[in-house]
Amino acid sequence: QVQLVESGGGLVQAGGSLRLSCAASGRPLSRYAMGWFRQAPGKERDFVAAISSSGSRTYHADSVKGRFTISRDNAKNTVYLQMTTLKPEDTAVYYCAAQSATYTNVVRVGVNEFDYWGQGTQVTVSS
Repeated sequence: QVQLVESGGGLVQAGGSLRLSCAASGRPLSRYAMGWFRQAPGKERDFVAAISSSGSRTYHADSVKGRFTISRDNAKNTVYLQMTTLKPEDTAVYYCAAQSATYTNVVRVGVNEFDYWGQGTQVTVSS
């Protein structure tokens, strides 16, 4: 079983940037495809970005495409979400999640496709 801990959230002004990190322990991160999701108060948990276990495939939600970038460093057991040009509507709790990888270049992006979740980190974007 893998444990996930997010960090890097905080308060930022609109137009600013943040980089979220997700540190994995318990098992090698290379065994998992990874994803970032977010949940605003009163709303469902939404897909933000995902990356295959090898890092060869990435997917980003339309709402963040061109502004957010997911990446991973398997040697450091860490996944990142670089967020730029932040908007107030990006305000949410951000969660990283792990999906057991059958193939190194495949990741399924549905929220129910992920097996392990972190506790989340708050991102607040002020206008």
